[in-house]
Amino acid sequence: MSSLSLSVRDCSTMLRRNLLHARRYPSLTLNLLLTPIMLLLLFVYIFGDTMSMGIGGGPDRAKYIAYIVPGLLLMTIGSTVVGTAISVSNDMTEGIIARFRTMAIHRGSVIVGHVIGSVLQSIVSVVLVGAVGVAIGFRSTDATVLEWFAALGLLVLFSLSLTWIAVGMGLISPNAEAASNNAMPLILLPLLSSAFVPLHSMPGWFQPIAQYQPFTPAIETLRGLLLGTEIGNNAWLAIAWSLGLTVLGYFWSKAKFNQDPQR
Repeated sequence: MSSLSLSVRDCSTMLRRNLLHARRYPSLTLNLLLTPIMLLLLFVYIFGDTMSMGIGGGPDRAKYIAYIVPGLLLMTIGSTVVGTAISVSNDMTEGIIARFRTMAIHRGSVIVGHVIGSVLQSIVSVVLVGAVGVAIGFRSTDATVLEWFAALGLLVLFSLSLTWIAVGMGLISPNAEAASNNAMPLILLPLLSSAFVPLHSMPGWFQPIAQYQPFTPAIETLRGLLLGTEIGNNAWLAIAWSLGLTVLGYFWSKAKFNQDPQR
């Protein structure tokens, strides 16, 4: 077999390992998934009428459901990849990585398995949260098939970027608790974006911070694709953030993983 075939085989094995872990121990994934679902239900049914007035017009819960769901889909990805940081940290501290280093396997297959597995889990989580959104009234009747594929591509790309960052956070964390704390900004950043309220309703000094962080351009692009709102330059910003974070996370994770086998 060629070296490429061996690498693909090893990565597939590590991916299967991570998916089996997720299936056998689903509590972590479910706990992280509950955060965006609970926020969705809370903001729609408790604050929906009031929050809808901030996006124009009078109280309109259905209008606010349409506004909030795209933001919650991106938040779901941020919440899901926290589990990746914890899983990577567990692997690094429980000794299994030391065992893998002595085996004749592709060195990067362990990390690649985590990344691909996390992206797949993120997309499944997004589908589940989206299903809850549809159940409570979210509709995207104007989106074309091409726009749906573009939205899916954006979600996959954004998931990939956050996953690489989460892997790096897991590699620098001494234990699972620290990994969870280090990855917490991936859950908190959507709260400081346009996920729940428009940028113009925020204090003037804070608007540039919210506008140019990674989540806001991705959220506005997703809204434009699914709801037909104005996208502007948000699509390019979302792609730039996603590609930049992917490259940064990849080289950061690769450097930390190869840095010191005696961790």
